[in-house]
Amino acid sequence: MKFLMKSFFLLIVLCSFTGGKRKDFVPLKNTSFGRGEVLNYRVNFGFFTVGQASTVIENRIFNMNSRPCYKVDAYGETSGFVSWITKVKDQWGAYIDTAALVTHVSYRKIREGNYRKDEVISFDHDKKQAEVKVMNKETGVYENPQYYETPENVRDLVAGFLYLRVIDFNKYDKGDTLTISGFFEDTSYNLRIMYYGKEKVSTKVGKILSHKLVPVMPDNKLFDGENSITCWISDDLNRIPVKIQAKMFIGSTGIELQSFKGLRNQLKIIQE
Repeated sequence: MKFLMKSFFLLIVLCSFTGGKRKDFVPLKNTSFGRGEVLNYRVNFGFFTVGQASTVIENRIFNMNSRPCYKVDAYGETSGFVSWITKVKDQWGAYIDTAALVTHVSYRKIREGNYRKDEVISFDHDKKQAEVKVMNKETGVYENPQYYETPENVRDLVAGFLYLRVIDFNKYDKGDTLTISGFFEDTSYNLRIMYYGKEKVSTKVGKILSHKLVPVMPDNKLFDGENSITCWISDDLNRIPVKIQAKMFIGSTGIELQSFKGLRNQLKIIQE
């Protein structure tokens, strides 16, 4: 189960980053989300529900590096009978610039069976550098930081999740390709995403017209083939991830929207 949860967090990373062309922060138009939003998802493996995930945008605005920031957290954990086999409870969070949607500080609290990892990353956008600190499991003290080069206007995975929602996919035609880049852990990425048009997606909250995206995956040990992942983003002002489906070497798995609150706009449900 912890293997599956890591895979979905990695998927968001690969599908959501972008690098800028200038050192200055570029304000982005955002009509899709705001403070107080909560999205809840079901995690499945085949026909079975094996966990749940959620994203939460705090109600208040925080100040980091003299910039106003959203505080956003993504949670994932096992549920039901799977929790008797292995317990997973992860938290990925970030302080994200409200104007440019770049990350100033991110953090991870990983709890997967007996495995533990606490990490804090500070992003220096002037130096294009990430300072990564990991807590020592024995002492509970953060070890000496490691430094890595990053793209300009770098975003962590949580900020990438928000950035994906300010892209107007109605400007793309079926067959178009979007190239994006970013940084995760200690590596910079470049990834092509194919736009496959629109589809109706059935969820617990109803049918939702969505944009279909297929990232071209590089060779890896998680996903089966370069077109192994499909992501659907709602075709409305919210642009929320509605569903993600992945073909893995160990089987088919995915996440699906279950409930929500605090949306900035009314979610478009298809009435049939």
